[in-house]
Amino acid sequence: MSSRGEPRCFPADEAASRRRIRRYAVPRWMIERATERRLAGDWRGACAAANVDVTFDLSEVADHCGDLVATALEDDLRHFAPDLLRWHLPRVLGGRTTLATDTTVVLARYRPKATGEGPRATPYLHITTSAMVDGPQRIALRFRTVKDERAAGVFGRTTQDWRSARHLWDARHAGELRERCGGGTRRPPFLHADATLLGTDDLPSADPGDGDLAARAEWATLLHQRGETQAAFAAAGLELDLTPPPTSGWYRADPERLVSGLALNHTRLEPEIRRQMAEGVADRFLIAVHWRTYLLLEPMDTGGLLVRAVDRDDVKDEAFLAEALWRRLPDLDLMRVGGVAAEHLHPLVREALFPALRVPQGPAGPPGPTPPAHVRVRCRGEWHEVSFRPGGLLGMPHSDEEQQRERAMRAFGGAVAGCFAVEQTWTSGKGRLPKALRAQRHELFLRAGHGDTPGVLELLDAGVDPRVRDASGRTLLHVLNLLDHETLLPRLLAEGLDLEARDLRERTPLFVAVNDLGSKALVEALVAAGARLDVIDQSELSLAQLVRRYKRSDLEFLRARVREEHPDVGAEWWDEWMDEQEQYYADEFADPDDEEELPS
Repeated sequence: MSSRGEPRCFPADEAASRRRIRRYAVPRWMIERATERRLAGDWRGACAAANVDVTFDLSEVADHCGDLVATALEDDLRHFAPDLLRWHLPRVLGGRTTLATDTTVVLARYRPKATGEGPRATPYLHITTSAMVDGPQRIALRFRTVKDERAAGVFGRTTQDWRSARHLWDARHAGELRERCGGGTRRPPFLHADATLLGTDDLPSADPGDGDLAARAEWATLLHQRGETQAAFAAAGLELDLTPPPTSGWYRADPERLVSGLALNHTRLEPEIRRQMAEGVADRFLIAVHWRTYLLLEPMDTGGLLVRAVDRDDVKDEAFLAEALWRRLPDLDLMRVGGVAAEHLHPLVREALFPALRVPQGPAGPPGPTPPAHVRVRCRGEWHEVSFRPGGLLGMPHSDEEQQRERAMRAFGGAVAGCFAVEQTWTSGKGRLPKALRAQRHELFLRAGHGDTPGVLELLDAGVDPRVRDASGRTLLHVLNLLDHETLLPRLLAEGLDLEARDLRERTPLFVAVNDLGSKALVEALVAAGARLDVIDQSELSLAQLVRRYKRSDLEFLRARVREEHPDVGAEWWDEWMDEQEQYYADEFADPDDEEELPS
């Protein structure tokens, strides 16, 4: 354990990130709405509630793939829990909380019809995540046929194969989670059946054998966290070869250091590999531990697995094991360090891990927004209370005359302190805020970042000052690409927010909407509200150049208007560079492959 009480292999920044994921990424209202629609048989409504965009027409599946596939797909969709899927999806982490970008998660594969496209055309249900870390956290649900599975990237590093992990997205299988995370018949590892943490005396001090699955998982994990890497693998019946792989480059891997930093679920590795083999996925699998070094897991004839480090160039055609199948369940790690309570877990997760637990009646799931705080600030040798007051303004115990005098002093370059410094930081993003206000600002922008429009509205209704800027200088107008702009834009404009406000990268809200995958409707709304079209950012790119850069065909109307009204705006060198790049790719890839397949 670390000095902060967090287990090794679960660093502080990841622990903090995952706490925020559990609270903000899948808010309680999303779980409630998605569950209500799913139980009512409205799978499309459940997807809409969980910010999942359905990209296919179910009525066309039978014609394309046959009645058997259409029936099986429809049955899966009736039990699809998009909120549960979002709960378990891989994240960027490293201090971030957003979804891992450009990731494909394969949910199900179906038996194709015998005629037509042939035996290699395989229908898949899968999801894809956004290409941008700070882009909208919407998920695309897709259904396509693939003619060449490996060429389509089904088993590649950016693809998570969840076909054998229905407990992560299918409500019918959610109860399997306790077993799949290494738990026993009554409890998961490190916790009692009532969700209380095991004491030190309750944890195994020696190999407990195979009779208690939870204790066996605990023993392997404890050894791993003590730095006894070889012993941890041996306790799970695994053979670990820590010989550095040969490489011709400058990089030399340290397999023991890389392996010791993984939050491995040791006792589940062999069962998951055997399950994949039984389903014909592959005979051996990879885990990416470094951009250059992978772990190769190979079943042995005598039982167990051989785990060894390999160079990526030596295993180009091997399948990757999905992260959810090799790592410890983050929810349990968080419960060990007090980062989440059982009643704040997703209800399907809580019921699977603690089936005997009785929770109080009422809302279940992550807690709602934190009400605005009253903060004490040292001002002119006294303690003053700063708080949000009706109308969303930051209230201070100073007369109007005092406030006018301080603002005049600030306008002439004078320094401000105390209450006035807090107000200035709140509305500029520059400077230090008291801890409570800093947490309030952080929660507001985190909820915005995860598309939690109801949560943002609840905070504004509670009195949070909408003039706030984050440390990047963004206003709430800058994050409308992540939220329901139809609800928020009129309210923010009525509150006096500036359409031409610049963040630290000199971007206006319209610029961010174009750059960060904002919808066409949002761009049209900002233009209709009077947003300027002749703006550039710190790189001197114009709106027209952004549309070209990201190939946003939906915004060609904006590009045409900017070029007509402001032809001299933007960096001239950039257009010349883009002309060269487009010509190069046109020559290099003259015959593109139009075959429909999963994105890699």
